[in-house]
Amino acid sequence: MSIDLHTHSWFSDGTKSPTELVQLAEKSGVTALAITDHDTMDGVGEALAAGVEYGVEVVPGLEISVMHKKIALHILGYYMDPSNAELAYALATLQEARDRRNDKIIAKLQALGVAATVKELKDISGIGQTGRPHIAKLLMNHGMVRSMPQAFDEYLKKDAKAYVARFAYSAEDAIGFITGAGGIAVLAHPVQVDRTLNFLATLLPVLKSYGLEGIETYYPTQKKKMRKRIRKFAEENGLLLTGGSDYHGDIRPGTRLAGGNNVFVPPELLEKIKERLAAKA
Repeated sequence: MSIDLHTHSWFSDGTKSPTELVQLAEKSGVTALAITDHDTMDGVGEALAAGVEYGVEVVPGLEISVMHKKIALHILGYYMDPSNAELAYALATLQEARDRRNDKIIAKLQALGVAATVKELKDISGIGQTGRPHIAKLLMNHGMVRSMPQAFDEYLKKDAKAYVARFAYSAEDAIGFITGAGGIAVLAHPVQVDRTLNFLATLLPVLKSYGLEGIETYYPTQKKKMRKRIRKFAEENGLLLTGGSDYHGDIRPGTRLAGGNNVFVPPELLEKIKERLAAKA
């Protein structure tokens, strides 16, 4: 049995509701599931209720994109209090910045001759937040691209035709409001920052000084040798190990929750997170 501490619902850029994610976890043999939507904890309440119904332990979480010395990182947070005023303000600020960015991207696409509108984009994203994956879907609907990777390559990634930079907190600030809300801050998928992982030797001590307490060690693209190196860095810095699938649903065809043929995340990792939280209380 595996746990999965990194998934996304339709409250950010996933395609399933929190309830559907919990149902899928129950069917897949995932005993504990974290909802880690980008910049929001809006889906956590629904997931917690579904967890009780379907016998799956649900971990409240989120994922925040941050900058550290011009390097883009992702920070996962677990067990925050959603009602914490500082956290709520920080997330509202990120969501407002995301909306402004979307408006600017749509304006650029219109200038390029794409007959797209903000309303059409919101129809695609539904009830959750709207981001570049939804804009990629919009471009596919308009026949401008054939796939999501092509949409990012030609229009949405840095230096592409319609790219617009977005506001991001510093790693120090983001870790601060995660820990300030009673949570555990974790560096997500380090291999996406540098496949050599050489940067971890200097990065982790700095992030730890900000309050980082874990590193995502088990991840689909982090194979055995990478995991071994990450575990060594974690041990040297006194960091917890975490892991997950980064499951987004149908928006990323062929992906699945942890366990089975995908990455296996040992259940005891969650117990160590709880022990760390108890020691801090």
